[in-house]
Amino acid sequence: MTDVGARCPDCAPRRRLPQFEVDPLYVLRGIGAALGAGGALGLAWGLILPGQYGLLGILIGAGLGYGIGESVSLATNRKLAPALQVVAICGVVLAYFIRNLIAENALIVTDDLYGFIVVATAMFVAVGRLRL
Repeated sequence: MTDVGARCPDCAPRRRLPQFEVDPLYVLRGIGAALGAGGALGLAWGLILPGQYGLLGILIGAGLGYGIGESVSLATNRKLAPALQVVAICGVVLAYFIRNLIAENALIVTDDLYGFIVVATAMFVAVGRLRL
C-alpha cells in the first residue's frame, strides 16, 4: 500500500519529492546566498539603524530573516531541508556580527537586548521560510 493506493513495489518505488532532495551543491549555493544576503543586510542594518529601536526590532528582525531565508530559498531552487535552515541561521548571525562591527566596533555586544530580539526574530522567520 502506498499513499495513492495499492501499487507493485517493483514498478512504483517510493521516492521523496524533489524539493526535499538536497545535494551538497545546493547546500553550497545556499551558503553563498546566506553570505551575500547576510553581509548586505548586516551592512544596511549597521549603517541605517545603528542605535536602539525598541519593539521596532521585531519588524526589523522579521525583514532581516525573510530577506536571508528567501535568498537561500531562491538560490537552492526552493529546496527545503534542515541543512538549509542552519545555513540561513548562520546568515543571520553573520548579519548581526557585521552590524556590531559597524555600529559598536565589537564583534559581540553583551548588553544589546534589542539586538538579541532582532536576531531571535530573524532566526525564527528565516527557519520558517525553509521549513519542511
